[in-house]
Amino acid sequence: MSEQAPAPFEHVDEDWQTAVAIVAHPDDMEYGGAAAVARWTSQGKKVVYVMVTSGEAGIDSLDPAECGPLREAEQIASARVVGVETVEFLGYPDGVVEYGLPLRRDIARVVRRHRPDIVITSNFRETYGGVFLNQADHIAVGRATLDGVRDAGNRWVFRELTAEGHEPWNGVRQIWAASSPEAAHAVDTTETFDLGVASLEEHKAYLAGLGGAMADAREFLEGFGRGAGTRLGTRFAVPFEVFPLR
Repeated sequence: MSEQAPAPFEHVDEDWQTAVAIVAHPDDMEYGGAAAVARWTSQGKKVVYVMVTSGEAGIDSLDPAECGPLREAEQIASARVVGVETVEFLGYPDGVVEYGLPLRRDIARVVRRHRPDIVITSNFRETYGGVFLNQADHIAVGRATLDGVRDAGNRWVFRELTAEGHEPWNGVRQIWAASSPEAAHAVDTTETFDLGVASLEEHKAYLAGLGGAMADAREFLEGFGRGAGTRLGTRFAVPFEVFPLR
């Protein structure tokens, strides 16, 4: 008996103006959604990147004290390729991020400061399609983002944020988790695919240290993008699991 083909993707809602992407590491957006970001910034939308860590534990041959600033610089250069001017780093330790109140509070602060319509994070499910195990920081940050976004709208949670001058923000309409195996939506990235590749290629030191199939930016992203594009009816696409908030 042949397996049933996966359901077609629906197009994400693109009727918005501001988004904040909150992910664990430099390179997470480039492996998940940079080509989509390039599409949105070309439409005049504003996208802000927030990295919970600086990725300082990501290159085995480099001491974290040297690696962290290098990876921050690569991420800033990478973001500019796709039209993102604001990149922030929260300074959590790479590889050992814990879900908890401090992370929720810091994410709520980010949301209150930037007041976005959409919040983007990366896949926080246990695996990528039941084959490859997800990484612990991705899971912790994604789960904390779901909760921190809602915390941002409640003035009685993390009251110190209001005391700091960050008024509650209930304007986030949806949270999108890029590359989730539970994705039912996607965005057409056919016209901006090359920018997504160029954005990932800015992570020169990281890709050199990584090696293997994931270090070939174009080949890896083509395989990923074509699979999602098939389900959307386009050449290339980026999939998202969508969580409506209102």
